[in-house]
Amino acid sequence: MEHENLLTGKTILVTGAGRGIGAAAARLFAAEGAQVVLAARSEDQLKAVAEDITAAGGQAHTAVCDLADQDSVAAAVLATTDRFGKLDGAFNNGATGQPPGPMDGLDPAEFDRVYAVNLRGQWLAMVAEVKAIRATSGSGAIVNTSSIGSLVGNPVLPAYGAMKRGVNSLTESAALTYAAEGIRVNGVAPGPILTEMLLEWEASTPGVLDDVRARTPLGRAGTPEEVAHAAAWLLSDRSSYVTGVTLSVDGGLHAL
Repeated sequence: MEHENLLTGKTILVTGAGRGIGAAAARLFAAEGAQVVLAARSEDQLKAVAEDITAAGGQAHTAVCDLADQDSVAAAVLATTDRFGKLDGAFNNGATGQPPGPMDGLDPAEFDRVYAVNLRGQWLAMVAEVKAIRATSGSGAIVNTSSIGSLVGNPVLPAYGAMKRGVNSLTESAALTYAAEGIRVNGVAPGPILTEMLLEWEASTPGVLDDVRARTPLGRAGTPEEVAHAAAWLLSDRSSYVTGVTLSVDGGLHAL
C-alpha cells in the first residue's frame, strides 16, 4: 500500500511496540513520516523493530517501559520529549492477556495483573501524555487500543474484556475533558487479529482460528497492519473532527 505522509512532522509514542499491532503501527507511523518512540518491556524486541524502521529511512527511538509502573511510564514519555523535543500523539497499545476461562477460574492475582497493565497502565499513560502534549505541541491526538471483546459480554476472557471496557470509558471521558485544548482521544477495538496473543490462544485451545473465520462476516482474521492503518488515520489531521470514538476493526463481528 502506498504511503500518504499522513503523519509527517509528528512525534508519536507507541506502547506495546515490541510485537504485534504495536510493532506494525510503529513501522507504519514512521513510513507515514512520523518520528516514533517505541515503548515496551522487551529491549530486544524494541531494538529489532527500531532497526527495521531506521533501515527503511525512518526515525525511531526506544524506551523500555512497564505500563504497571508509574515511574516507568513517565520516563517513556520524558524520553520522547527529550529525544524529539515534543509529543504530538500516542498510540497506547500495550496490554497483557489472561488465561482463557470463566470468571471463577481466574486467580485474583491474575485479575490484579491484568488491571495493572490494561486499565491502570492506560490511565497512567494518558495522564502523562496529555501533560507532555500540553507542554510541547499544545494540541494532539491519543489513540487507545481496546478490543471487540469489550463491547459485549466476554465469558472466555472476562478480566481482559472488563479492563478494555474500562479503557472505552476512559477514552470517552478524556475526549470530553481535553477537547477544549485541542487534544483528541479515540480508540480502536480490534477483533480477531493474527498477533502472537491470538496464536498463543490457538495453541492452548486448538480450533479458535477456525471458529473466528467461521463467525467473522469478512471470513478471516485481520492483520496487525490493518489495525495500524486505522490508528494512523485517527492520529492524523484527516480525522480532525473525530474524538471520543472507539472504532471497531473486526471484519464485521460487532455488526452481528
